[in-house]
Amino acid sequence: MPERIGKYTMRFKNPPSILGYASVVGKKEGEGPLGKLFDLCHNDTSLGETSWEKAESRLQNEAVNIALDKAGLQNTDMDCIFAGDLLNQCISSTFGLRGLDIPFLGQFGACSTMAQTLSLASIFVESGAARKAAAVTSSHFCSAERQFRFPLEYGGQRTPTAQWTATAAGSVIVGTEEPKEGKKITVQAVTIGRISDLGIKDMNNMGAAMAPAAAQTLTDYLHDTGTSPDEYDLILTGDLGLVGSELMEELLEKENIQISSRHNDCGLMLYDREAQDVHAGGSGCGCSASVLCSTILQQMSQGQLHNVLFIATGALMSPTSSQQGESIPGIAHLVYLKA
Repeated sequence: MPERIGKYTMRFKNPPSILGYASVVGKKEGEGPLGKLFDLCHNDTSLGETSWEKAESRLQNEAVNIALDKAGLQNTDMDCIFAGDLLNQCISSTFGLRGLDIPFLGQFGACSTMAQTLSLASIFVESGAARKAAAVTSSHFCSAERQFRFPLEYGGQRTPTAQWTATAAGSVIVGTEEPKEGKKITVQAVTIGRISDLGIKDMNNMGAAMAPAAAQTLTDYLHDTGTSPDEYDLILTGDLGLVGSELMEELLEKENIQISSRHNDCGLMLYDREAQDVHAGGSGCGCSASVLCSTILQQMSQGQLHNVLFIATGALMSPTSSQQGESIPGIAHLVYLKA
């Protein structure tokens, strides 16, 4: 069973292994700096489907199937799957995965969903509740714009603090055995985040809304484990983008925690900010999921990274809460990965 360390962190006595992982992205993401590292890059935004929502569901389905194939497994080998997305009632997950016939546990953590699903899959495997579990999430620029902001036809201006929702999905298969190839990557510990809300209401500045949660969760983990940032090769945040990354580092510096030498953000890695005109960087569930399930896990598998703190961040708002004038609460979950 997981062992609780301090107040907020669970450490695994028998750390589960990552058996397979996959990333599937759209055209813009495939044209970015990580384009050659994704398992599948589509050459159009619709993916050949009749709606943006169906396209997003396809991203999830493909990510899970490719991850299963890389792990040498079938859908029938899986005991459960944790999945979520940004759309109302998590329909991308439901409709994308309904044909796999795997016991399904839907999740909503906004853009923190990759860390949330991976944490829960790992807890299930380590505790014996599942022998093999999958974690997956996705986002799509067009489906998110339609739900949270304006239809694309509106042609609204985007502010400099705005981020670009990734058309992407990532999936991880967790189990107890050795991976088919590469170095063994294990989930050593997880820290479940607390809701943080400093009153930010600007939906075009998600980084500012999520930065306090990321700083809070990392501080909780370091305090619980008695470790320092220097003990990790990489501290990877979810999609704070440029604004949120700077704010997080500033908040941590006030607590005498320095991470700038080993911190990077998925929202800054996925795109070329200047050439691709994504303003403050990338966002969306698929942003951190696709970056984790491509370059990060690949580098760990090849022995280039050994100790990684993955902190996916999310903005826990909805169109309804925004229309009612509510603030944007933030959340961040941490997963400690070791190769």
